[in-house]
Amino acid sequence: MIKRTPYWWVTLFVGVGAISGVGAQPNASLPDSSGESGVQSLSVVTVRAITPERFLAGQKRQLIDSTTLLQFRFGSLTDLLTFNTPLAFKNYGPGQLATVAFRGTSANHTAVLWNGININQPNLGQSDFSTLPVAGFDRLAVQYGSSASVVGSDAVGGSVLLGSGPVDMSGLRVTLGQQVASFRNSQTQLGLRYGSALGRNWQVSGKSFAYRSQLNNDYPYRERRNYFVEQSQTAQRGLVQDLFFRHKSGNVLSVNAWLTDNDLVVSPQDTVSRTRTRTQATRLLTSYETDRLTLRLGWLRDRFDYAVGNFNQNDRTRTDRFIGRAEREFALWPGRSAMQLNLRLGGEWSHFRTYTDGYGGQLITENRQDLYALLRLQTARWLVSANIRQAFVTGFNPPLTPSLGAEYTLLRREGLTLTAKGSVGRSYRVPTLNERYWQRLGNPNLRPENGLNAEAGLVATVPLSEYLRLTADATVYRNRVDNWSYWNPDFGYRVENLQLVVARGGELTATLIYARNGWQMGTRAGYALSRSSQERAYSTYAQDVVGKQLPYVPVHMATFNTWAGYGKTRLTIQTQAMSRQYTTFDESRFFNAVVLTNVLLESRQTLGPVAVRIQGQVNNLFDALTFSVKRNAMPGRNLAVNVIMEL
Repeated sequence: MIKRTPYWWVTLFVGVGAISGVGAQPNASLPDSSGESGVQSLSVVTVRAITPERFLAGQKRQLIDSTTLLQFRFGSLTDLLTFNTPLAFKNYGPGQLATVAFRGTSANHTAVLWNGININQPNLGQSDFSTLPVAGFDRLAVQYGSSASVVGSDAVGGSVLLGSGPVDMSGLRVTLGQQVASFRNSQTQLGLRYGSALGRNWQVSGKSFAYRSQLNNDYPYRERRNYFVEQSQTAQRGLVQDLFFRHKSGNVLSVNAWLTDNDLVVSPQDTVSRTRTRTQATRLLTSYETDRLTLRLGWLRDRFDYAVGNFNQNDRTRTDRFIGRAEREFALWPGRSAMQLNLRLGGEWSHFRTYTDGYGGQLITENRQDLYALLRLQTARWLVSANIRQAFVTGFNPPLTPSLGAEYTLLRREGLTLTAKGSVGRSYRVPTLNERYWQRLGNPNLRPENGLNAEAGLVATVPLSEYLRLTADATVYRNRVDNWSYWNPDFGYRVENLQLVVARGGELTATLIYARNGWQMGTRAGYALSRSSQERAYSTYAQDVVGKQLPYVPVHMATFNTWAGYGKTRLTIQTQAMSRQYTTFDESRFFNAVVLTNVLLESRQTLGPVAVRIQGQVNNLFDALTFSVKRNAMPGRNLAVNVIMEL
C-alpha cells in the first residue's frame, strides 16, 4: 500500500479554499469602472513563459488538439504520443518504465517541460512517460529538433511541453471519470475547474485534478506464443493544482503544484527476486507575469526507492532543486504594425542537493546558471528567430549554444498557404548526476555532449472544397552529437565521452478533414525515417558497430488515424506501424516489425444537468505480439470502458 504524505493535504487545502470562494458567488462578475456590478473583460495575456516554441522559428512543432487529449484522458503520455507522433518508446512493460527515443537520440536527449521548467529526473537525466498523465494538463506540444538555445540542457533530439492556463469561466465545474479495464485494471479521476471575481480588480481561476490508477495486470495467461509474460502491479496517484490570479491590467500571478506517487512491484509472487520501485515527485512553481516581465520561483523534489526481495531494505535517492528565473522582453520596433521585433533577455539559477546511496552516502550539491537572449522578427511573410544561451555549471564548462531559424510564406491565396522553413542550432547536455558522481563508475571530468542540428521543410494548407481541407508537413533533418556519454563495458562500465552519433532522416504528415451536415470525418497519416548510428571507432568492439542502427531506434515508423462522427457519436481507429528494432549494437538481435491498432467508440449524452461521455476501447485489436525491453511478451488484445461525467 502507498502511504500518504503530508504535503498532499497542504496542496489539496489550497485548492479547496479556492473552490469555497468560487462557490460563495458562482455568478459573480467584475465591477465596472463606476463601481456598479457588471461585466468587465480583462486584458488578454499571452503566457509566453511556457511557450518556448515562440522563439524557435523554422523548426517543426506539433500541437495536440483537445479532442485527442480527451480520447487519451485515461492514458499516459506514452499512449498518446505512440499513436500521434513518430516518437519511439522503450517500454519495460505495462505500468513500468517508458522512455523515449526522439529522432534517433536516447532518453537523455529529450527535455520534458512542465510550465516551462525541465522536470527530467536529474540523477537519471530522463523522464518516465508512464507516470505522466494526459488528463492533468490543458496544453501539450511536441517540439522537434534541438532547442537548447531556448530550453537549455537535454533538448538535443526534441522537447515535450506540458502546460496549464487560466480558466475563462465563472462558477464551478466538476468532472468525474472512471475506467474499468481488462486484467483487473482501473482508474479514477476527479477534476474541478472554477473561476470567480476577487473584488474590483482581480479574478481567480484554477483547476484541481486528482487521479488514482491500479494496474493489477492479472493476466489469464503466463505466456504468449512461447514468450513469458511478466507479472507486475503498479499503483499510481497524483494531484495537479493550478491557481491563476489575474489583474484587470493583464498581470497574472500563478501557483502550480504537481504531486505524484508511483509504486511498481515486478514479479510480486516471488518473495526472493521480486523488485519494488517507488518514485515520488513534488513540484511547486509560482510565477508573476506582466506584459513584459516574468519572474518565477520553483522547488522540485524527486525521491526514488528501490528494493529487491525484502522491501524493508531500500536503496534511496532524494534530490531537491531550487529554481529562480527572471525574463524581460523588449519591443524594439514599437508602433510599426507591419513588422514586430522582440528581444527577450533572461537568466535562470538552479541549486541541486542530492543524497544517493550510490554516491557513497554523502550530500552532493551543484549550482547551475543560464543566461540567454532570444530575438524574434515577424513581418507579413517572414518569421525569424536568433537565439543564444550560455550555461554555467559547478566544475563544468558547457558550450555556447546559438541558433538561427526562419519561416517564409511562399504562397497565400484564398485559404491556400505554402510556407518554407529552416533552422540550424547547437545543442548540449550536461551529464546526469549519476554520470558524474556515482561511486567508481561515475566520471566528474566528463565533457558536455554537444550537437549540431539542422532541418528544413515545407508546410501547406490546401482547401480542396468548401467542406474538405488538406494540411501537410514535410521535414528533413540531420543531428550530429559528439562526446556522447557511454557506460564503457571495456573499463567496468565506467562512463566516458566516447561516441559520435549522427541521426538523420525525415518526417511527413498529412491530415484530411471533412465536415458537412453534422458529419465530421478525417484522416491523419504520418511517416518517419530515422537513421541513427555510431560513427566513431573508439575500440575494437566499436569498429564492428560503426554505421549500424542504434538499439531500440526503428528506421521506419508510421501512424494512421482515421475517425468519423455524426452528432454526439464518434468512431476512431488508431494505428502505429514500426519496423524492426535492433536490441544490440551489432544488430545481431532484434524485435520484429509490428503493427498495433486500437479502436475507440464514444458517445455524449445528457442526463439532466449532467453531461456524460461514454468511451469503449479495444487495444491491440489484432492481438499483435510485441515485446518489452526485457524481451517479455506484452499483453494481447484488451478492453476498457471509460465513463466521464461533468456537472
